Amino acid sequence: MHSRTGVTFWLTDVRIVMSSVPQVVVVHPSLPVKTVRDLIALDKAKPGQLSYGSSGNGAINHLAGELFNSMTGTKLVHVPYKGGGPAAIALLGGEIGLILGEPASLVGHIKAAKVRPIAVTTAQRSLSFPELPTVAESGVPKYEVTSWNGMLAPAGTPADVIRRLNAEYNRIITDPEMRKRMVANGYEPVGGPPEKFGEHIRAEIAKWAPVVKRANVKVD
Repeated sequence: MHSRTGVTFWLTDVRIVMSSVPQVVVVHPSLPVKTVRDLIALDKAKPGQLSYGSSGNGAINHLAGELFNSMTGTKLVHVPYKGGGPAAIALLGGEIGLILGEPASLVGHIKAAKVRPIAVTTAQRSLSFPELPTVAESGVPKYEVTSWNGMLAPAGTPADVIRRLNAEYNRIITDPEMRKRMVANGYEPVGGPPEKFGEHIRAEIAKWAPVVKRANVKVD
């Protein structure tokens, strides 16, 4: 499951975290932007004229943009699409200026040089894009956004079943070939005990609740 709204998490027993997913800040080639500082400067010179796409209202890349606006004083305009694929197509067509998106929907376009990546949103540089600086090291200290993928089990699932599933998923994602495939598509294996995932979910809710409230985010 994905960490989009946080609503269903409390109806389940947590917990197997499989991977973390950095968002990549990608701009249209026509935009005169090569760094995060360039992006901030361009937006402040033309406030409210730059738009960024997301995979939908309330999606992690929507929240990433709102957090960026609040921490930098920019006024990037949010444009929601029905998924990461349509948002990437809109970027390719020049409908929007940038995306803070998941690598899976962008990596092919990045490799083909059809769009320009300028940063990743994680605290440390990405395993998939080690050459890209983080947003934090590019002039926005403490900015960090990481999507993630994990498995949740129904409330009341026996503890021994949770432990067995957790152990199996940890084994799978540490397999060298699986790890290679995950990293190639922008997914960074995490793993760990169930309790670690539960703590992470609670921290994510605490982090994003004020962003959602401040930006009046509504999920479709």
